[in-house]
Amino acid sequence: MSSATPTARLEDLAVNTIRVLSMEAVQKANSGHPGLPMGCAEISYVLFTRHLKFDPKDPSRPDRDRLDLTAVHGSMLLYSLLHLTGYDLPLSEIQRFRQLGSHTPGHPEYGDTAGVETTTGPLGQGFANAVGMALAEALLAARFNTPEHKVVDHHTYVLASDGDLMEGISHEAASLAGHLRLGKLICVYDDNLISLDGPTKMAFSEDVERRFQAYGWHTQRVDGHDRAAVDRALEAARAETGRPSIVLARTVLGKGSPNKSNTHEAHGSPLGPEEVELTRKGLGWTHPPLTVPEEVRPIFAAGAERGARLHAEWRQVLAAWESRDPEKAALRRRTLKRELPAGWREKLPRFSAADKPIATRAASGKVINALADVLPELIGGSADLASSNVTAVAGKPAVSAEDRSGRNLWFGVREHAMGAVLNGLCLHGGLRPYGGTFLVFSDYLRPAIRLAALMRQPVIYVFTHDSVFLGEDGPTHQPVEHIAALRAIPNLRVIRPADANETAAAWAQALERTDGPTALVLSRQNLPVCDETALGKGAERGGYVLEKEEGGPADVALIATGSEVSLARDAARLLRGKGLRVRVVSLPSWDLFDAQPEAYRASVLPREIRRRVAIEAASPFGWERYTGEGGLIQGIRRFGASAPLKDLQRHFGFTPEAVAEAVERHVRG
Repeated sequence: MSSATPTARLEDLAVNTIRVLSMEAVQKANSGHPGLPMGCAEISYVLFTRHLKFDPKDPSRPDRDRLDLTAVHGSMLLYSLLHLTGYDLPLSEIQRFRQLGSHTPGHPEYGDTAGVETTTGPLGQGFANAVGMALAEALLAARFNTPEHKVVDHHTYVLASDGDLMEGISHEAASLAGHLRLGKLICVYDDNLISLDGPTKMAFSEDVERRFQAYGWHTQRVDGHDRAAVDRALEAARAETGRPSIVLARTVLGKGSPNKSNTHEAHGSPLGPEEVELTRKGLGWTHPPLTVPEEVRPIFAAGAERGARLHAEWRQVLAAWESRDPEKAALRRRTLKRELPAGWREKLPRFSAADKPIATRAASGKVINALADVLPELIGGSADLASSNVTAVAGKPAVSAEDRSGRNLWFGVREHAMGAVLNGLCLHGGLRPYGGTFLVFSDYLRPAIRLAALMRQPVIYVFTHDSVFLGEDGPTHQPVEHIAALRAIPNLRVIRPADANETAAAWAQALERTDGPTALVLSRQNLPVCDETALGKGAERGGYVLEKEEGGPADVALIATGSEVSLARDAARLLRGKGLRVRVVSLPSWDLFDAQPEAYRASVLPREIRRRVAIEAASPFGWERYTGEGGLIQGIRRFGASAPLKDLQRHFGFTPEAVAEAVERHVRG
């Protein structure tokens, strides 16, 4: 095609192609949000044709620019651009917008559509994902780039709405991005003054520009329908390397619609057949519905061709760099594939019953530090609780604006942003992120956990202080319902280890997993180490027989997790003294156990053992699947209390004597 700059008339036609294609796809589906795609047509046109570095023929190449549509209700805008610029998204998929099995779902879903960088449904999540992506770029650039070879050199773009910036997570994430001076993060804010219920002035009157200036961002204001102004603003944002940038673009929601533009009616509902026809007439659009004028295709193809040229140049740089530093090149390839190095398991610490009791949070910290050197991709931190969560890599600096070589991430008291930033780090590739906080605060990042599970991203969560037995901090900090709530999230692996060895096994499982996140649920209090829980003895299968009954068939099986496993063992000794044959089962992970062959599960919990008792200092919700209708669940059905550990154990009936008494009544009664 010709490299000549397209005429203004052709550019107008290309912009209106985005506008009309999006509007008509929403109308055909009779569902969706036409307002943002119509209002942001100029912005997205300029971004894709003049700035974004992408290659539709290799959409997952590592050194591409990322575009994060955090304003997810405008999904049809992204789909239109992906089709027009040559991604594997044919017009037939545009015509199936929001239909079962299509590659154009209502909100973009990672892994389902080429060119979609993240699943961004709840507003604000994508904004924080983008912070994680930009942070990953900065960390990997510091690790791999040389003065001669920039093998990591790309930008992360965000298209955000009023709703995104109202959500609290955007405040947390923007503050962190400004603090870390992520200069390759560029946000375009669709400032259209309309949200779903009406004008934003009903609930939103802050000065967004001054807010972001206070966070340390570079700010600009533009007319979002002035292509030249948008182009200049994006160029200036790319030139600003010391601060993240936000371009506040004033737009007209639903631009082109004669009766519904600039109204909330265009935000979340199809325009309707009559208004669509009036819009087509007003734009001078005579092409058949849901078609693309052939004369605009070369304009969009030019952006893809530019990206392909940049891709070819980058491959030459990469080849030269790989020949200069084959060791780092091998590390880069391995980590991008999420492969673990040979012999890494040999670095896992092992513990003995002769060791002093140790909290599983402390054992987790030992695992992190033992693996830090052999797994340089492992990076993480805590929401201002590193000393309590034991998440820090000893002797390594914190990641900062001045030093990108650190291994410890200080998220501050920003649990929700932490969860979404971890998702962004993981989505970017090349890193294995983890983040820590108290289990009770998993509620603060639950939406991000859910999205990690939905996107099948192997984020690792280190949740400590896992029960009411954390003590004097009281019920506000004592989790009760949280383990059950986490177990309810599909594709989230929840592991609550009983001791230090099970903790090492839990980390091994989390690191080897590549298709979803893992939550490690860890104790504050010290727990005895059991030789029987050594690696390879069943913990990695989710459940196993820790103590087998003797002298005949078991009268009862005690099934426990975490700190209650040692309690179950102590209660079993008392019960055996009363003539009962007792089996003790450690069940650190329900989903891992449920994934085992039926024969193995039956060997751990045979049907013949009809008397089963589950012991867990948490909500009993869900334990019926293992105890059966006639089983007993020794759990907690109320909030906690502020008191020393031993007092709480007695109060809630989690002493060996109390458990043994309850079990004996159950068996003999």
